[in-house]
Amino acid sequence: MAAALAERYGAAARAVLFYGSCLRSSELDGQMLDFYLVVSSYRDAYGGSWLATANRLVPPNVFPFAHGGLVAKYAVLSEDDLFQLNGPKTLSVSVWARFAQPSRLVWQADVRAAQLCITAISRAAPTLLEAARPMIEEDRSADPLELWREAFRLTYRSELRAERQGRAASVVDADPERYRRFTEPVLEAASIGRLLADGTVALAPVTDRQRARARVLWARRGRTGKALTVLRLAKASGTYAGGIDYLAWKINRHAGTAIEIKPWQRRWPLLGALILLPRLLKRGAIG
Repeated sequence: MAAALAERYGAAARAVLFYGSCLRSSELDGQMLDFYLVVSSYRDAYGGSWLATANRLVPPNVFPFAHGGLVAKYAVLSEDDLFQLNGPKTLSVSVWARFAQPSRLVWQADVRAAQLCITAISRAAPTLLEAARPMIEEDRSADPLELWREAFRLTYRSELRAERQGRAASVVDADPERYRRFTEPVLEAASIGRLLADGTVALAPVTDRQRARARVLWARRGRTGKALTVLRLAKASGTYAGGIDYLAWKINRHAGTAIEIKPWQRRWPLLGALILLPRLLKRGAIG
């Protein structure tokens, strides 16, 4: 499926990454798979289309894809953006929060493309824990899994998401041994603490000033993340056929709601989604 997706973009395709709930559960039937398509550049991928500008200004672009009886959505990022958005200099948590979780490199154009992906994604987990460290009290640091859970809670609160609050913890609990293995090298890479002989974590001390600055930064991440969610929704109305139906499906699945999309909302998906958004926020279906 990844090879078929890459073939659609010809020489512009550099790598395909598989991630998300289907990877965690190993269940494919009846599910929507999640991929990132990494391209050499947006101009290479789209030519002179407006899609290149949209992908550059508000990355990523998201499209539906079907192959071999399976359905998926895929997000498009350039190699440069994959590297930058997995690092600490971006206010958007979207990419590094996802790639701090498990992913698989399922197709690559060549060895160089694979190495560039590995280098970019290796930045994600250190970025996550370094950003989370000032927000975590010392008495909550002994269990390495709780460190990861709290870090993901912060990222989930920084985006408009259909998942309930417990979703952040379930991401870690789906593969706890993976996060235990990652703890020591990530702590070392982020320079925020060390793993002790008994398997617990000793975090580096944080000053009151560092903690205050982190609160401000996480508030900015939250505002940025929610604004970007709305912008991506607006952009998807022109790139994602059936996008509003997918949005309703995902919210119903994760939030236990029973949203039904009306014909006029399919005809004007952006307007329909924007009208739906305040109701969902009020009901706590997304947050």
